[in-house]
Amino acid sequence: MNMPSPNQANPYAPPQAEVRDTAASDETELAGRGSRFGAAILDSFIFGIAVVPALIGANFQAMQTGDYMNAFSGVGIGIAAVAWLILIGVTIHLVYKNGQTLGKKIVGIKVVRTDFSRASLARIFWLRNVVNAIPGVIPFVGNFYGIVDHLFIFGERRQCVHDKIADTVVVKA
Repeated sequence: MNMPSPNQANPYAPPQAEVRDTAASDETELAGRGSRFGAAILDSFIFGIAVVPALIGANFQAMQTGDYMNAFSGVGIGIAAVAWLILIGVTIHLVYKNGQTLGKKIVGIKVVRTDFSRASLARIFWLRNVVNAIPGVIPFVGNFYGIVDHLFIFGERRQCVHDKIADTVVVKA
């Protein structure tokens, strides 16, 4: 039997190649604290706008009936509820598609895993939002936790506590 010498390449060996993860690009840049803050402000503003129809409807109804105590029952609440449902649907679609809320999309940032791979909708919803909201309902602890959560953004990786829980970072899109 003719065996190749140790210096000869084995023709039956698998090909050798340098393999790199394309998702973990050297060009990926963490989002700035200001852009994250701006996105949070925009998201709050956008969701707040959905309340406006309820306020207008309540004011209109109160002016018609003179009953300011029961003004928040009527068309305005229905319109606001529909606006919120549409906004929630759009947000779920954007988060599923690219890890962005409307505010993050406008500012140009998105949520990804710490290895820069795509973050799933379930990870973002459950770990970044639901699990992170649990301490917020505990009296006294919730207020303190909310402050501490956001102060963690001053770390080297710019991760808040909710980012650490979900193993995510926010990067420029």
